[in-house]
Amino acid sequence: SHRTSWSRRKLDRLACGGEGVQGNNSPLKLARPLRKQESILRDVIIIGSGPAGWTAAIYTARAGLNPLLIASSVEAGGELMKTTEVENFPGFPEGLMGPDLMANFQAQAERFGTETLLDDVVEVDLRGDVKIVKTGGGKTFEAKTVILATGAAYRELGLPREKELSGHGVSWCATCDGFFFRQKTIAVVGGGDSAMEEANFLTRFADKVYLIHRRDSFKASKIMADRALNNPKIEVIWNSEVTELHGEPKLSGVTLRNTVDGSTSQLDVEGLFIAVGNDPRVWLVEDQVELTSEKFIKVEGRSSKTTLPGVFAAGDVIDPTYRQAITAAASGCVAALDAEHYLNDH
Repeated sequence: SHRTSWSRRKLDRLACGGEGVQGNNSPLKLARPLRKQESILRDVIIIGSGPAGWTAAIYTARAGLNPLLIASSVEAGGELMKTTEVENFPGFPEGLMGPDLMANFQAQAERFGTETLLDDVVEVDLRGDVKIVKTGGGKTFEAKTVILATGAAYRELGLPREKELSGHGVSWCATCDGFFFRQKTIAVVGGGDSAMEEANFLTRFADKVYLIHRRDSFKASKIMADRALNNPKIEVIWNSEVTELHGEPKLSGVTLRNTVDGSTSQLDVEGLFIAVGNDPRVWLVEDQVELTSEKFIKVEGRSSKTTLPGVFAAGDVIDPTYRQAITAAASGCVAALDAEHYLNDH
């Protein structure tokens, strides 16, 4: 079926607060009761609540389109909810925490009339002139346009017992779980900026952080790589990949395989933080809109226009390259303007 669940592949601990509407560290507010009946045809529905979704909401709300933003019941706020200090978002010279930035986005969007629903979209039909969006809470909405801002999900290593040990030593979120590894020896897997940030952040808690990378150099930006390489608590293990997880009921160690000579070794760690990238959340629409070869939603040039009229996409779900909060926000602005122009023409 082309109707698939946005949230079916959620990791058990993807949200900092586990189950429920608001995570323990989440400043996102409970949504107010919807002002409109479900049966009313809306101008725009936005699916997703990262920088792209909220920016689209700000722009469409200011244009008088009364957007409904469906923010997810567990993952509301997007990937920045799992980020530590954000230093490179313009306008905040002292930096701020990711969850605080997202709370600001939400407050600004709702100030102009955005309606927010904390629920999961489980089914869509975007092919007709009237777009149909159904949620896990049993609500059905109709709209003239839809903006897809579903973001990207943490990528797994694909190892046996990876899900079993999630929350028992294996994590994808240093902000969520770093506190539990005080004075312990842990490892981070990855070679990009997110891996560098995770490793540096975890040194606040752990006595020792191994940084495991399958190549002999990082793909991270120089400033982030230098921070990790110069941190005395971080030891890099080059040309290595994790092949097995050990421990019962909690993680106690991993097996490493050298990617050059194939030799294996054991590494005793009590925590393993996986930071090897993200996969775009396209399961909801993969049979309805055209995707790129990398499985991101395909858009027309620099616009947000998908292959379906009245359906627009923004943020990390269309961006395999830059994947920054500021580029996602800009992308959300583009989607809002494209949706507004579409409505004016139809």
